[in-house]
Amino acid sequence: MLMKMSYVFMYLIAAIWLIPLVWVVATAFRPKESALSAVFSPEFTLDNFTKVWAAAPFPQYFWNTLIIVVCVLAVQMFTATMAAFAFAKVNFWGKGAVFLLFLVQIMIPADVLIFPNYNVLKQLSLLDTKLGIMLPYLASSFGIFLLRQMFKTIPPELEEAAVMEGASKWRIMWRIYFPLARSTYIAFGLVSVSYQWNNFLWPLIVTNSVNNRPLTVGLAIFAQSFETGAQWTEVSAATLMVIAPLLLAFILFQRQFMNSFIHSGIK
Repeated sequence: MLMKMSYVFMYLIAAIWLIPLVWVVATAFRPKESALSAVFSPEFTLDNFTKVWAAAPFPQYFWNTLIIVVCVLAVQMFTATMAAFAFAKVNFWGKGAVFLLFLVQIMIPADVLIFPNYNVLKQLSLLDTKLGIMLPYLASSFGIFLLRQMFKTIPPELEEAAVMEGASKWRIMWRIYFPLARSTYIAFGLVSVSYQWNNFLWPLIVTNSVNNRPLTVGLAIFAQSFETGAQWTEVSAATLMVIAPLLLAFILFQRQFMNSFIHSGIK
């Protein structure tokens, strides 16, 4: 009985979570005249997406966001792999204390560091640049922790056998640990991509040109551009365009995403 009630509760929470998404999807494909009507109608149109695509430089916003997401993820994968391997398999003085410092970073919200990060970018003349948006996120303490937990579950006998064959630490890391942690990399990739794709406050502060604005900032500016109030059909269409890639990625990789957290020991 208790188990059934828990399932009912989970389905209820899922239904509540889906309400805004369903509303956005329904409104994005409805004509403007019937968008806010409580009466359901079978009318269907793609004009909202056409208007949105022509009204704002969304192709440029998509390109900017894609560059930022891919570059940050690539650098994070490299730095997180190196650090996680060191914390999991390499013995050095003060390893426990240094790892604790990395864990502390997870508990510090990124917004707390906006002012010092802004001052550093100003001194480096990197304001209103894609590199300026990416720089504070090129290392991820969460990614290091997640990969370290996964690396510690890999049997040491594999590494010992590779050492006996003359393999170096570098080769062991990329030929053994990297392939075996594929599901964890996928999960971390989804977390990293979703965070950078949805990042709003930091890009809003450091950018002021179309050539460097990501989708989130462009969407906010687009939603505020209507002089007669928000046009919900067009805003919903623009919102759906922004979130659709993330939804598709999660649907495709949700099994690997969940398995990685189970294997890493995160409950």
